[in-house]
Amino acid sequence: MPRLHLHPERHLVSRIGWLRAAVLGANDGIVSTASLIVGVAAAAATQGDILIAGVAGLVAGAMSMAAGEYVSVSSQSDTEQADLARETQELRDNPVFEHEELADIYVRRGVERGLALQVAEQLMSKDALAAHAQDELGMSEITTARPIQAALTSAATFAVGAAMPLLMVVVAPTHLLVWVVSGASLAFLALLGAIGAQAGGANVVRATARVTFWGALAMALTAGIGALFGTVV
Repeated sequence: MPRLHLHPERHLVSRIGWLRAAVLGANDGIVSTASLIVGVAAAAATQGDILIAGVAGLVAGAMSMAAGEYVSVSSQSDTEQADLARETQELRDNPVFEHEELADIYVRRGVERGLALQVAEQLMSKDALAAHAQDELGMSEITTARPIQAALTSAATFAVGAAMPLLMVVVAPTHLLVWVVSGASLAFLALLGAIGAQAGGANVVRATARVTFWGALAMALTAGIGALFGTVV
């Protein structure tokens, strides 16, 4: 049995596509919905009004995340496809130059030129476009844009994240709503930061502190604005 089969490796970078969308969606769901709830509550609105605003924020935010992710990642996909089409044309029009170009890439990485020419020739004989896509353009199966995956992941995790502060509106007394939602949401954000860091193999303390800080800042600003407008009204 080959040694590689005896020592399989699982690299965390393979998760980067869906993990980025999931963390973004959940983080945005918690922060935006909690901030909306805190801002409305600080303006002395009723519990029913706060709940309606929160549900509307959940639905609108999830749809916005889905649309935004799909459009932005589709733009990346369009750029990738345009580059691949251009590379296909260049391979068809000038294969000798493309062979030299690929060999030069390996030489710059430290491969002896004669060997680099052989490697380039062998790779191009198998799949020239794939070889140039990976080594010249920096594209791979892991980094390829997946618009639908990004859209669905962000929308779903946004809804889950937004549901957490909404639940606090239902269970918390009205006069403590701002503090309960704020405290619970910061705890949710800290948990999200820890889970995201664990899934991505990053520093848990740094990731947790980062998302908690920005969440606290967002809620503090919206609470201040809500209190200001509530006082004016």
